[in-house]
Amino acid sequence: MTHPVDEVPPAGKLLSLGLQHVLAMYAGAVAVPLIVGSALHLSSADLAYLISADLLISGIATLIQCIGVWRFGVRLPLMQGCTFAAVTPMVLIGTTGGGIRAVYGAVIVSGVGMILLAPLFGRLLRFFPPLVTGTVITIIGLSLLPVAANWAAGGQGTPGFGKPANLALALGVLVLILLIQRFAPGFWSRIAVLLGIVIGAVVGIPLGFTNFSSVSEVGLFGVSTPFHFGLPTFQLAAILSMLVVMLVTMTETTGDILAVGEIARKPVDRRVLADGLRADGLSTVLGGIFNTFPYTAFAQNVGLVGLTRVRSRYVVAVGGGFLVLLGLIRPLGETVAAIPAPVLGGAGVVMFGTVAAYGIKMLAKASLTGNNLLLVAISLGVGLAPTVVPTLYQQFPGWFQVIAGSGISAGCVVAVLLNLLFNHLPSGRGREPEREITGDTSAISSPAQPG
Repeated sequence: MTHPVDEVPPAGKLLSLGLQHVLAMYAGAVAVPLIVGSALHLSSADLAYLISADLLISGIATLIQCIGVWRFGVRLPLMQGCTFAAVTPMVLIGTTGGGIRAVYGAVIVSGVGMILLAPLFGRLLRFFPPLVTGTVITIIGLSLLPVAANWAAGGQGTPGFGKPANLALALGVLVLILLIQRFAPGFWSRIAVLLGIVIGAVVGIPLGFTNFSSVSEVGLFGVSTPFHFGLPTFQLAAILSMLVVMLVTMTETTGDILAVGEIARKPVDRRVLADGLRADGLSTVLGGIFNTFPYTAFAQNVGLVGLTRVRSRYVVAVGGGFLVLLGLIRPLGETVAAIPAPVLGGAGVVMFGTVAAYGIKMLAKASLTGNNLLLVAISLGVGLAPTVVPTLYQQFPGWFQVIAGSGISAGCVVAVLLNLLFNHLPSGRGREPEREITGDTSAISSPAQPG
């Protein structure tokens, strides 16, 4: 029988579900080129060029990841976009004398490094049992919830941030998605997020939130050409900082791949993981060539797969096709960009919360007693600390901020190391080994068990 991951839904469902994935990730996809381009004081025309290039390569990266080309691609429903982990290092590289050409040189080298190291990361899969994976996925979901909250308030730094009207629109979208999910029949409940976003954007027109005036002001086509800003330069310091980012990105992508494998009920082995990481590396190399940045899986779309219960990779591949069109046909991109941030915020609460819920579901497969309970507690604390206090590590060196400043990566590293300490080293074996929960609840009974 065909696995649900490999099923191809009818054309109508493919298009609507694929568009839903695009709307869910669009704001995050264009945020990185906007932040980096603004920090490098690029012109408005160059900013628009960066966004078009980003959307085009995001679509190509998604197609590579979902469809697969030889040993490149995890062949699971994963949507790709620029990683936020690379923003700070790229801004530092671009503003301290290297310029944007040094950024792209470092991006290309880091992508090659990801391709070469992918098999090694695949061999580390045994160090990601449900205890570690569930912890990491929970951290991913909880770390992204502040992003949804910022969107709901209108977007960090925008005039009127936090106005009651912004939060009311976000709440309305959230409630609408819940009502559609609960009461709409069959297929309509599966596109609850899409309907919520579209209806929210339409309602925002008379309220002054949605403005499509920019759609008619742009040209019809925008084609990205290789090395638009000049040939890349290769500076050692820039390359080393981006290689650190590459390790962080590979760690985050590993968590996303394991999460979507769990949701899709298609276990990920080390070869599949290596194929997915190798695809990230190839997409990052393409990003450096076509004037954009490193790529990774987007967690909000992982949550959307769990929310809709549609596990077909071809649905997400169609979303990748939409991204390619958005990158080439400028009015389409401007139309999607006009969706108000509060609308995305209401949908983001649902999607990011779903990611965290799946992490908790995976933790239910592990025995949370003794050392294992301590592992989860410390990992969550370390992972959420920079999310709660974003300036926590601002006095530390840049390389340390790259690793510890990403709560997802920091929490993942701590979870893996504590799992090695408690469950793999000889001194830890035999005391508190991780046990899979079965129908016999005696396996989890312990004086240390809460409640």
